[in-house]
Amino acid sequence: MDFSLGKSLSDVAKTLIPGGCHTYAKGDDQYPEDAPRFITRGSGCHVWDMDGNEFIEYGMGLRSVTLGHAFPRVVDAVARQLSMGTNFTRPAPIEVECARELLSLIPAADMVKFCKNGSDALDGAVRLARAATGRDHVAICADHPFFSTSDWFIGTTAMNAGVPSTVRDLTLKFRYNDVDSLAGLFRDHPDSISCVVMEPARTDAPAAGFLGAVRDLCTRNGALLVFDEMITGFRWNLGGAQMEFGIQPDLSTWGKAMGNGFAISALAGRKDFLELGGSDHDRERVFLLSTTHGAESHALAAAIETIRVYRELDVVSALYEKGRRLRVGLEDICRDAGLEKHLMVQGRDCGLLYVTRGPDGVPSQAFRTLFLQELIQAGVLAPSFFVSYSHTDEDIDRTLGAVERAVWAYRRALEGSIDDMLRGRPSRPVFRRHC
Repeated sequence: MDFSLGKSLSDVAKTLIPGGCHTYAKGDDQYPEDAPRFITRGSGCHVWDMDGNEFIEYGMGLRSVTLGHAFPRVVDAVARQLSMGTNFTRPAPIEVECARELLSLIPAADMVKFCKNGSDALDGAVRLARAATGRDHVAICADHPFFSTSDWFIGTTAMNAGVPSTVRDLTLKFRYNDVDSLAGLFRDHPDSISCVVMEPARTDAPAAGFLGAVRDLCTRNGALLVFDEMITGFRWNLGGAQMEFGIQPDLSTWGKAMGNGFAISALAGRKDFLELGGSDHDRERVFLLSTTHGAESHALAAAIETIRVYRELDVVSALYEKGRRLRVGLEDICRDAGLEKHLMVQGRDCGLLYVTRGPDGVPSQAFRTLFLQELIQAGVLAPSFFVSYSHTDEDIDRTLGAVERAVWAYRRALEGSIDDMLRGRPSRPVFRRHC
């Protein structure tokens, strides 16, 4: 494949935009040297780059596009709303309509505030928890990779330059499926933890009783439980993992697939907490969320139509079915090649990740890069294997053909030298201290 046009523009982009893009996960350092640098259009699960190369895509807008690119019903709903304007001096009626639609999915939530991205929503949740409890510390799950661009989270990563040490010290970490590690935080920091922030599930399923124990610890210690449903929402269950496991958080955050790629996110939760960000109470007010573009009407129209499509077409069941077909094929191919201990998939069928290990059995960025490099050469762009509603059986079969080719390249690299097979440098983790 030829990527020359994209590479030329990428060189220009890096002189105008730090890193050449606006999301670290989309950066050149996350992909092989021979990879599409820019995507110009998408339809369903297919995308095209500047050089005219076509790919079956599985990244799907960092997991935000679950129906498919340019999904007609969502595009039509947005177009109808755009013709009436997108942002006014006072609220639009569609804000109430969208609030009703979303809250109908979440039994634990009475009120909602809309915003544009997951960081906004989590930041609002943390600020609200601190105000409601009068406490400063935040406990986060160390096994979950990203919550917010704000200091309370970024200060805990390797890229914590610019975050004051006093802020870093206010965020504590516990381990997933380890109740004792969270109990230890409450014991070591009595009456000082405002909230526990975590994804209810990721690649590992919650151990029996774990989420219930977390809920009990928060209740007993006067801390709010905040579920980050950015990925699990609209994928594990239409009502999120909290519905799947029957655990009610105090606050939960939503986004990504909620608008099928349009910029919309939400902080939802109990009225006695959310109303502190309003004007109808006699307690001290909280500056919760106030964004110029948080309730743009076209994004709300996208969310409403996405929810309706999910309900009418049983999208979640389709995601599980398509993902299961892909997972079974992947595991068969790896097993036939004798690589089941080196290349494996993790997670639920509706949202699969892959793990690449080198000859020593340790996770390897170099082997990840090789696998992705070979998939791209076969017309598959898959930083993960998150399926969408638009992936067909034919798309999945073509993907498995690309995987088979990539797996045999992977095996040759294990038996020989990966340096001889990589065309360029290995990809690198986002969170690293130096370039």
